[in-house]
Amino acid sequence: MVPILRSKNRQLRSLAAETIANVAQFQRARRTIRRQGGIKWLVALLEVASGTVPKEEEELEVVRAGALALWSCSKSRRNKVMIRSAGAIPKLARLLKTDNESLLIPVVGTLQECASDPDHRVLIRKEGMIEDLVRHLSSENPELQKHSASAIFKCAEEEATRHLVRQYDGLKPLVKLLQELKNKQLLAAATGAIWKCTLSPENVKALRELKAVELLVGLLTGQPEEVLVNVAGALSECAKEANNRVTLRKSGGIPPLIGLLTGTNQPLLINVTHAVGACALDAENMVIIDKQDGVRLLWSLLKSPNPQVVSSAAWAICPCIEKAKDAGELVRSFVGGLELIVGLLKSEDQEVLASVCAAIANIALDEENLAVITDHGVVPLLARLTVTHPVNRNPRKTPGLAPLKIHDPLRKHLAEAIARCCAWGNNRESFGTHFAVAPIVYYLGSPDPLVHRATSRALNQLSRRAENCITMHQEGVVKLLIEMIGSTDEVLQEASASCVSNIRRLALANEKARTAGAA
Repeated sequence: MVPILRSKNRQLRSLAAETIANVAQFQRARRTIRRQGGIKWLVALLEVASGTVPKEEEELEVVRAGALALWSCSKSRRNKVMIRSAGAIPKLARLLKTDNESLLIPVVGTLQECASDPDHRVLIRKEGMIEDLVRHLSSENPELQKHSASAIFKCAEEEATRHLVRQYDGLKPLVKLLQELKNKQLLAAATGAIWKCTLSPENVKALRELKAVELLVGLLTGQPEEVLVNVAGALSECAKEANNRVTLRKSGGIPPLIGLLTGTNQPLLINVTHAVGACALDAENMVIIDKQDGVRLLWSLLKSPNPQVVSSAAWAICPCIEKAKDAGELVRSFVGGLELIVGLLKSEDQEVLASVCAAIANIALDEENLAVITDHGVVPLLARLTVTHPVNRNPRKTPGLAPLKIHDPLRKHLAEAIARCCAWGNNRESFGTHFAVAPIVYYLGSPDPLVHRATSRALNQLSRRAENCITMHQEGVVKLLIEMIGSTDEVLQEASASCVSNIRRLALANEKARTAGAA
């Protein structure tokens, strides 16, 4: 069939392309078409002699058949690369200007398949196709609307594209499509596009004015999981804004969100936990979450084998603990809950470790809970995480556990957890015994000011033990802390100054002791 694509007879080319479009539904056929060089000839069929839009009926059929074949072929990753290399994107951009729906559907279908590739997304934006895709959202054809929304869904991974969607007034038709309750595929595409657009705060503000949150809340029940994943994702982003959290609560959105925590769909659980965590930032929302047993359900997700579910659940637990009226008692009410979360410090996943450290930092604010997690061995596990490469010049391992290479998001929450855990018993001494002091000093070399703040707090707490002060001084912490004292961050200033003061007092005490001994 591929050689026929080069025929001078338009009808033959059209029939061959339509046949390929049907056959290419199968992976083996798509591979054969690529190997036989068929992609470049299919792209050549998109060339229009009479300008931007095909005018003759025969020419239209050839172009349409070529677009249909490319649509089928674009379901393979390697074929997408070939389509881009063959120069298809500029030709598809020209065809996107037409109003002929029979041609537009395969053209937009091809684009939405190719948009899963980052390089294609850049080309689609640079060729000015976002404006046309937005225009087609208002079409009377549901299939064209669906493919246009799906293309925007994938392209809106990029911030520049999200800006263009707002600039071309694309949010309004997307919100309007939320009312298409009978067409589930169209609804999934529209909610997906809205979700990705909400990744930009400016779009969240525009969607609030369009009353999108109320419509999204209405889609939390009675919808397929494909729609629910997108709705929960959009609400999780919208709920980062205080006004939207109030709207979500008043619209009755929190109970159905909590109900979705009992599901098994992993992407849905990730988005729902993010949404619940964002809602918990509001104290009134937290009351509803507590009544709906939301915190227990979040805690149960810490047992999930999926690291992303675990980390998102742990992040959601943090604001729940902060805003709950009796957080200490609430946490203790979960049988085995504290042992479970301490055990997660053995994970090798960076995001899990960061989220769990953040949760432990909040848990440790309650003295009884701090005592319990200390008994469960939180100190050696936190100490093990401080031993990093290549930051630590002389890493020493905690017996039985290998050191990890960690990054700034984890360093920040790890340092905060250590600072909070120092408030119980001999934990300050234990951190020194488990070689946690020296590695933390080098966290001050991070470019992140939030890491500096958390690290200075941890060092200040640890410096209340003489042995730790000696270790810090040997690692050259004083010079680093003096630099931090000049920061505009008052918390960082105070913690750094206090730590230097503790080291200085120890040095003076030693000097007096030596003087007295010499006398």
